[in-house]
Amino acid sequence: MTAAESTEKKKKVKILTGNHAAAYAFRHARVGVVSAYPITPQSPVVEKISEFIRDGKLKANFLLVESEHSAAAACCAASATGSRVGTATSAHGLMLMYEMLPWASGTRLPIVINLATRSCGAPWSVWDDHSDFITVRDVGWIQFMCEDNQEIYDTNFQAFKIAEDPRVFIPVIVAYDGYILSHTMMPIKLEKQEDIDDFLPPINHHINLSNISEVKGVGPVTTPNIIKRAEGTAPGYYEFRYSLQKALENSIDIIKEVHDEFAKKFGRSYGNGFFKTIKTEDADTIIFAMGSVSAQARTVIDKLRVEGIKIGLVSLRLFRPFPIKYLREFFKGKKNIIVFDRDIGYGYEGVLCYELKAALYGLKDAPFIKGYIVGLGGRDVKSEHIIQGVHKALEESEKGEISYKTEFYGLDLDKLDFLD
Repeated sequence: MTAAESTEKKKKVKILTGNHAAAYAFRHARVGVVSAYPITPQSPVVEKISEFIRDGKLKANFLLVESEHSAAAACCAASATGSRVGTATSAHGLMLMYEMLPWASGTRLPIVINLATRSCGAPWSVWDDHSDFITVRDVGWIQFMCEDNQEIYDTNFQAFKIAEDPRVFIPVIVAYDGYILSHTMMPIKLEKQEDIDDFLPPINHHINLSNISEVKGVGPVTTPNIIKRAEGTAPGYYEFRYSLQKALENSIDIIKEVHDEFAKKFGRSYGNGFFKTIKTEDADTIIFAMGSVSAQARTVIDKLRVEGIKIGLVSLRLFRPFPIKYLREFFKGKKNIIVFDRDIGYGYEGVLCYELKAALYGLKDAPFIKGYIVGLGGRDVKSEHIIQGVHKALEESEKGEISYKTEFYGLDLDKLDFLD
């Protein structure tokens, strides 16, 4: 037995839900402050964290507040004092936090939020789609989407390390499908605390208001233009926005660096850190999706290949910053891309679909791209939906047809009359 194999056998394996995988990650990351308000299907994350604190397994301050807005505000304040900070939420909880999200990114606070994805009302729903995750794409946070519970556990460590890197200092959302992962149990390899400590050292915060030997203030009010003073110049709002944009663009390299370091140390890799590929080497047709939709698409690849279709899957892991360079390189020479969105950009089409179209704009011999909406409000995404979508897209591709119509799979409109 090799040393690596011996180490692998010593790893502790527990059967955990996705929510509890996130909680164990917070514990092993030695998070110092958690502020939270319960919301389905996220609540078990913070409930388990509170148990760890109660039982002395995590030395942290747990702040009970009256709303998700207050939870986010408390996280911002705690982060500014130099603590490692995190929380969890879902759907309307994330939307209630919305005011504080650009405040956190604009102040460059390395907070991590775990998001158990859920539909946004009205009508009211506690079931899963990616609407909440998509809604916050323009607030300046790094955004990951996980495909299984091990990935939730692993991505949290990477998220803290990326967010706290002095070259980044940007908050991160680690998302995973509500119920499909949040409440489903899977075997998870838990790493030894000393190994996590080695990978994720204590935070070295750039603000740290708790350091009273160096008095600082955080004043988020600025002006349209640069202000010149005798003691120096103060950036205008425009310069702050430029700085955040550049930091997000440059974080791509750090995201890959951290992913590769994690893979080398712990033996688990997630593609190139930005997206995972399944049977794409000889494929001229690619399914593009993320989260639970990717997981379902994996089940149909072999069935479609039996039909003679050279097809593979790209499962997107990093949604923000959108990995444009790597996607353009990967899709060179591909003939068709079929996108399945568990979200919708109302008034246009699926968000993944139009983001990918924008990313590949101007690519020589760009592939045909067709998008579908599936699984909103927790509706099952079935293998037959994906297979039918692939067949229809390939027919349109062969005919050279380009449709801008938003198409849905899995609707039961024939059973209803309210749309007549």
